[in-house]
Amino acid sequence: MATIEKSIEVSVPQYVAYNQWTSFDEYPKFMQGVKEVTWLGAKRYRWKATIAGQDPEWDAEVTEQTERQRVVMTYRSGAIKRWVATFHELSKDWSKVTLQVEYDPQGFGEHDGGASEALASRVQGDLERFRAVLEIRGRTSPFADWQRM
Repeated sequence: MATIEKSIEVSVPQYVAYNQWTSFDEYPKFMQGVKEVTWLGAKRYRWKATIAGQDPEWDAEVTEQTERQRVVMTYRSGAIKRWVATFHELSKDWSKVTLQVEYDPQGFGEHDGGASEALASRVQGDLERFRAVLEIRGRTSPFADWQRM
């Protein structure tokens, strides 16, 4: 098993970053290749993506969750085994998001580290797109309009 770890600082409070990250249905807005994440009940989700010309689907489950601090998603199949997202308060208006992705290098057919570098780049890009989504929204949640009613 191998692990990639990337972090990014965002100009929103910790709870805003956590709330956005746990809005799994919004992952297509920032995760490259992810087309849809659907809740199946309890803590299970169905993922649909387009990766290297393929349209894989897989199930995953939230196996650990600490409010505003940590979320762990474990995959039932595929080369990526799980990810761990942690949220750290830097100040009342800034936070740090760290994402660790655990994967099986053999599942990528990796022999020279090329797949690992590509995955690391993808994870960093996902975090940067996540920051862009957060900073555009500011302190509002995806349900801000509903909350005003």
